[in-house]
Amino acid sequence: MRKKKDKNKHKASGQPLLKGTLDIARSGIGYVVIANGTGDVLVRPGDFNTALHGDTVRVKVTRENIATGKKEGKITEVVSRRQTEFIGSIQLATNFAFFVPDSEKPMPDLFIPLDSLNGAKNKDKVIVRLVKWDKDDRKPVGAVVTVLNAEDENDMAMKELLAENGFPLTFSDEVMEESERLPDVISQSEIKNRKDFREVLTFTIDPVDAKDFDDALSLRSLKGGLYEIGVHIADVSHYVEPETKLDDEAYLRATSVYLPDRVNPMLPERISNELCSLRPNEEKLTFSAVFQINQKAEIKSFYIAKSAIHSNHRFSYEDVQDIIEKKEGLYCEEILLLNEIAQKLRKQRFAKGAINFSSQEVRFKLDEKGKPIGIVVKESKEAHQLIEEFMLLANKTVAEYVFKIKVKDKEVPFPYRVHDTPDEQKLLPFIEFAKKYGHKFEISSPEKIAASFNLMLKDVQGKPEQHVLEQLGIRTMAKAVYTTDDIGHYGLSFEHYCHFTSPIRRYPDVLVHRVLESCLQNKPILDKKMEEKCKHSSERERAAMECERAGNKYKQVEYMKGYVGDVFEAVISGVASFGFWAETVEHKCEGLVTVASLSDHDDFRHVESDYSLVGRRSGRSFKMGDKVLIKVIAANLDKRQLDYEWVLKADEDRKEAKHHEKPHPHAKKKSVKAHKKEKE
Repeated sequence: MRKKKDKNKHKASGQPLLKGTLDIARSGIGYVVIANGTGDVLVRPGDFNTALHGDTVRVKVTRENIATGKKEGKITEVVSRRQTEFIGSIQLATNFAFFVPDSEKPMPDLFIPLDSLNGAKNKDKVIVRLVKWDKDDRKPVGAVVTVLNAEDENDMAMKELLAENGFPLTFSDEVMEESERLPDVISQSEIKNRKDFREVLTFTIDPVDAKDFDDALSLRSLKGGLYEIGVHIADVSHYVEPETKLDDEAYLRATSVYLPDRVNPMLPERISNELCSLRPNEEKLTFSAVFQINQKAEIKSFYIAKSAIHSNHRFSYEDVQDIIEKKEGLYCEEILLLNEIAQKLRKQRFAKGAINFSSQEVRFKLDEKGKPIGIVVKESKEAHQLIEEFMLLANKTVAEYVFKIKVKDKEVPFPYRVHDTPDEQKLLPFIEFAKKYGHKFEISSPEKIAASFNLMLKDVQGKPEQHVLEQLGIRTMAKAVYTTDDIGHYGLSFEHYCHFTSPIRRYPDVLVHRVLESCLQNKPILDKKMEEKCKHSSERERAAMECERAGNKYKQVEYMKGYVGDVFEAVISGVASFGFWAETVEHKCEGLVTVASLSDHDDFRHVESDYSLVGRRSGRSFKMGDKVLIKVIAANLDKRQLDYEWVLKADEDRKEAKHHEKPHPHAKKKSVKAHKKEKE
């Protein structure tokens, strides 16, 4: 006898199409993650409708379980592709070729017409661009962009990271053609329409290896003890206009990606390294925030305008730091004055509640083949702070200016850079942990929380717990994002803030320039899609950060491969139920010590509130921030993973390990002459 159907159990959804991101599991089943958090929609492979992993899609719910809330559906449209370039292998037949992607996520092979092979041969490793995939096509159609050198593992690994995260590895012919058509020469009529700073002392300060200089500072003395300080930013929006291939490509990427051995730029080099790079002794078009300021760092007035500059000199941070410390060198007087004002601005900022977190950045020394031969910890010195403070001032000033402009009592849609107050669920356990080190937190208001953080950060300087409390403190913080909802920037203690100063490498800055120019002309742009553009930019920023972390991790693993079997001092940097992470003191390379490898010593349990693993029998604990000895057991480049083993100090003392004296295998051997000189 047939059972009656439960009419209420399942129903076909009458709701409108939903928009979300397709996440394809290894099994091949897809889930469309809906942006508004209303629950994922399961989609079977036959209903992907040409969508690939990571694509933004519209999905129609065809079945919904009322009791569980589970939904099934079919994809009706691919709104935008997350990834259009893929790495894999060519399979060549007599009359056609196929591209087989190297992807953990299931995806179809691409059909490659023979006239689109670009010189690729059978079994070659290649980068292929998805050219066309109509609904009626059984297979997507692709074209070979580049044939890869399979022997260059590092190059392939970096390109794979970029492709996996949806960053195109090349620019299309149309984009390159548009960039090449842009004029080299700046017309005099263009300069006449701008504020002319070409005769004012102007210079750039950037990393020593930078090529895209998108900000410059100018300085001149005024009457009455005032100075005019100009923050000049490359006028990218003059060259990259809306509804062009260049603009579409810049929006798609939304950011440049900085890997250990390369930059994957947002814009072609013709723009980023030539037309818009504020190179010395060249006339350049800029967008400027100009301040009248005294030696006490009190701002008396400001204006914002399109401008033209002629940079007198290109400094590296090291050059400027040297001038600050030695009080001598080119434009010494001007640099010392700017530094004095910057330090006062910095002091004012922290007095108003900005949180003084400091984080260490690691840079790899690479040989000519890109192999890491050394690791340098980057420090934030006064030269860096000099630039940072004036960029913060310009960003804040621009955001305040636009915020005040209203059209029919409504705010102008604008990409603010916002940072929310700390997450209470993360903050309260951290406060309890900080108490164990004698730090008290006042949580009656966001301002009091910030003041407590700053007091703690000041107190822990130089103490053993400094690193752990700084790291855990940062983890309690919300992530900064782009949005039209101007809630302010908690970490900087700014009521209004935006990104104005890096349009060569960040698309939101280009949007800021466009809206700002329209406001200066009293014709504010009212972009109804601004929030959507903000969300896209935030998502691409997160993808770039993931890519950069993975690139650094790859280099760490590559570097530590030369030290497998060696023992190092390390600091526990994270704890989980399955083990703890430890970062070597010498190289800042993080690896995992598993609970399984500790099982010979004890049975360990995870104490979340104490960020520790504690032995049930011995009471021995491994707590975040503890110093330990570790042995490098394995370095897996494919997984970008380092495996460490905890070493009991007594065992190591007996062995008298001399790992610090061992040269890295990638480093060049010193000559006898060099050794003799070192000895002397």
